Amino acid sequence: MRAADTRWQAEARAAERLAREAGALLRRHLHAGLVVEHKTSVHDPVTAADREASALILAGLGAAFPEDGLLSEEEADSPQRLTRERVWIVDPIDGTKEFTTGSPDFCVSIGLAVSGEAVLGAVYAPATDELFLGIVGEGVWKNGEKVGFRDRFPYVVSVSDSEHRLELWRHDLPGMHPSGSIALKLARIAAGEADVTFSMSPRSEWDLCAGDALVRAAGGLLRRRDGRPIRYNSPQAGLEQGIIGGRPEAVEWLEDELFRRALPTTHLGLSAADPAWAVLGEGECRALAGHRGVFVRHGGGRVLALLVVDQERRLVERSGGDAAHLARLTRDVVRALGPLQEPLG
Repeated sequence: MRAADTRWQAEARAAERLAREAGALLRRHLHAGLVVEHKTSVHDPVTAADREASALILAGLGAAFPEDGLLSEEEADSPQRLTRERVWIVDPIDGTKEFTTGSPDFCVSIGLAVSGEAVLGAVYAPATDELFLGIVGEGVWKNGEKVGFRDRFPYVVSVSDSEHRLELWRHDLPGMHPSGSIALKLARIAAGEADVTFSMSPRSEWDLCAGDALVRAAGGLLRRRDGRPIRYNSPQAGLEQGIIGGRPEAVEWLEDELFRRALPTTHLGLSAADPAWAVLGEGECRALAGHRGVFVRHGGGRVLALLVVDQERRLVERSGGDAAHLARLTRDVVRALGPLQEPLG
């Protein structure tokens, strides 16, 4: 597209330029060789390229839009963003694992949220030189060409490659196509290359904002697995559960399929205000009322695994459920909180 064709011309121009510049930086790092570190576990890699790309993008956005808030996965968070109506939400490398292992399935993700809603997104795949740009109410472009949903059935269901490798391969959900970056999944859905996606594990605002804008710009939707909307620029940037999104009719079909197969989602920090609280049953609801560290994996209306954690000490007070589901739940909790301590004795 030509940025002058939209009322968001300055924002679209800046997002596209910075996504491409960050992508060029990532290609240079790949050519030079990477040193990989880890945040909370081996499943959570980070590189110098993540940090440099983040600094490049935030510096560019800060210079172009000094009144806007900024949120990036690789920068220290600041409560100042909570006072801003417009917030840029950035993941300099969505799919760092793929980036570090030679897969082309990673991207730069730059989203703009206004009053809590994703309105503009730029997703750039450096390995394939694909730039997806979406503006809610105006449309989606891929490398300058207008794109959108395709009318087809059976649906193409874009799923997490790690979730597929760990457990989805055991299920007969039709149309599954595993891949890495969630932002790139959403971009490809908006461009008509897939139809719908979901996750079992929680995601963060920087994973989703740009892709959400792209899907919404194409006429689709993205929401939490319990049906509630995603609001951006929250005090805690991590969503507490998995997501589902894509073409509206495909989302409706997929929700039925997921429930029928009891395909789970994690819910972090479960409280009585959440729809999933009801899956605990009366006795557990009474026993855990008011506890701030209730973590559950549930599917098909029943609990599959439960962790109760003293969050200040990161001490496990209770655990239970199927061993495989408990292992997946523990991985999600560790990613959110850091390593957990088992009780002595």
